[in-house]
Amino acid sequence: MDMSIAQDLSADAYSARLVIDLDALADNYRRLAAEAAPAETSAVVKADAYGVGADRVAPVLYSAGCRSFFVAHLQEAANLRPHLPRDATLYILNGLQPGAETYAAANGFVPVLNSLEQVAAWRRAAGALHRDLPALLQFDTGMSRLGLSPEETARLLAEPDLLSGLSIRYIMSHLACADDSESPENDAQFAVMRERVAQFPGIPLCFANSGGIFFDKSFHGALVRPGVALYGVTPSDRAASPMKSVVRLEAKVIQTRIVPAGTKVGYSASFIAPVEMELATIAVGYADGLPRCLSNRGAAYFGATRLPIVGRVSMDSIIIDVSALPQGTLTLGSLVEIIGAHQSLDDVAADAGTIAYEILTSLGHRYRRDYINNSKSGESA
Repeated sequence: MDMSIAQDLSADAYSARLVIDLDALADNYRRLAAEAAPAETSAVVKADAYGVGADRVAPVLYSAGCRSFFVAHLQEAANLRPHLPRDATLYILNGLQPGAETYAAANGFVPVLNSLEQVAAWRRAAGALHRDLPALLQFDTGMSRLGLSPEETARLLAEPDLLSGLSIRYIMSHLACADDSESPENDAQFAVMRERVAQFPGIPLCFANSGGIFFDKSFHGALVRPGVALYGVTPSDRAASPMKSVVRLEAKVIQTRIVPAGTKVGYSASFIAPVEMELATIAVGYADGLPRCLSNRGAAYFGATRLPIVGRVSMDSIIIDVSALPQGTLTLGSLVEIIGAHQSLDDVAADAGTIAYEILTSLGHRYRRDYINNSKSGESA
């Protein structure tokens, strides 16, 4: 018996659609590059380009002029390498795990060195290969996450031979409060980084993330590394206008019903209808990236009409109150907006009590993905 399944699933068969506007993403990159000039502008494409699809995003950014790409892990660099020309540089923010140095060096990946242990391992790899190896050197300037501590920095200054065999392209750190331009932490971190610039003369600075690009140009150094701003999230209260929206999410109605007052809705009966209501069950849930904390707080939209989520967000569905629409407006297969013109990533995040980063990187893989790229024909995945 032939048990094969047809390879092509029609657009109509999908329960939800994620539209990714690569033209808007390229425009966001060009805007950030203009803001940061004369510094070079890289692109952070870790976490599968914040969930958008690194294999689709990186070539578009390359075409827009980007030549430096940051990922978090070695495996991300390995996955992305076939999708970029050889003159694109892949930097690994978390550095390397022990034993990965030979592979990284053979493939031309450039680690960010975050500790003296990583420095020593990369130096041993350089010695074994009998050639200098490139790297970035990261300092902890107050975030206590990654980077050389003050004590490690003091040792490195006292023993400069610890860097022999290494070609340090940039020294760097990461702003912890760049979304809040008034935070004193920004200037405090920059003060530490200015000390490092003086202590390691001649090595260019890489400091500003998405929000930092909109600070004074002294924060920029020679290389800036925007991440979330590329994907449409406004990164700072100093950004004069919002970034172009890159993602749009629509989901289909599975079922509608009229329920009388007193009807219990969803898991744990967390919502009880106060009056007769028309409800619609929609085909997205927390397995698709809509956090459970949107229960009884978030919303979908139909046109400009807000349709509140009632009851708990389930794994595969949500229930929305559609009573504000003429009865019968929504039927099986009708589309409602989850992220789009009436509700941005930032709006959804605010309802969920989180940040847009978390919403964006959590969007699942059950959606039909449509990529808009006017430099090519539209593509889907």
